[in-house]
Amino acid sequence: MEEDEGFKVDMHVHSEGSFDGKEPVELILEQASDIGLDAIVVTDHDEIDESLEAAEKASEYGLIGIPGVEVSTMHGHLLAIGVEERPEEGMPYEDTIEKIRELGGAAVVPHPFQRSRHGVRKKNVGEPDAIEVYNSWLLTGYRNRRTKKFARRRDIPGVAASDAHSLATIGRAYTDIKIEGADSVEDVSADDVVEKLRESDHDIHGRRVPMYKSIGHFVKAGVRKTKYSVKRILRR
Repeated sequence: MEEDEGFKVDMHVHSEGSFDGKEPVELILEQASDIGLDAIVVTDHDEIDESLEAAEKASEYGLIGIPGVEVSTMHGHLLAIGVEERPEEGMPYEDTIEKIRELGGAAVVPHPFQRSRHGVRKKNVGEPDAIEVYNSWLLTGYRNRRTKKFARRRDIPGVAASDAHSLATIGRAYTDIKIEGADSVEDVSADDVVEKLRESDHDIHGRRVPMYKSIGHFVKAGVRKTKYSVKRILRR
């Protein structure tokens, strides 16, 4: 890598472990490697098994292994980056942030302010470790621009992520994280990435998914979520 380049991390990717995902971790890792990413974080909804598997196998694909999960809190979704244990779902938002940090992870707010996607409301954002200022699945650029301004005013580190649910959209947005003294992925650990996430000096890159794909995805995801919720209730 060039001296002034960082490590390209897509920290919001869903696998077949999510109700709205379908890809096995091996294909996700292979795709990430093929398109030049340095790391992906599998962040399935309230499930962590596939993410732990992906983190364990990442080095086989020349990637940094970083586990994570997308947690459903009482006040919206949170990405727990770098954790090896799933925080309990349904807890208050601030308590979940505290738990993520206790587990050694970074708490990142995904798709904020979007109530249709269980985004955290502006009044509840508080002091997370970072906030997603670019999400590839937004129908227009308005929400991304609004979040970027909000993050700057509140001095919250901004990140970009694809929120991919298929191989085709992995890496469509990613965060360039600079880690001093690291020349290759072999020099970087999940802890290094978590530590740097809390800093505000990140380059972000992204392209939105075409609108027709976004609309189709959200319709299908709604049906799958209903089926998934019913199955979870029946298992209890």
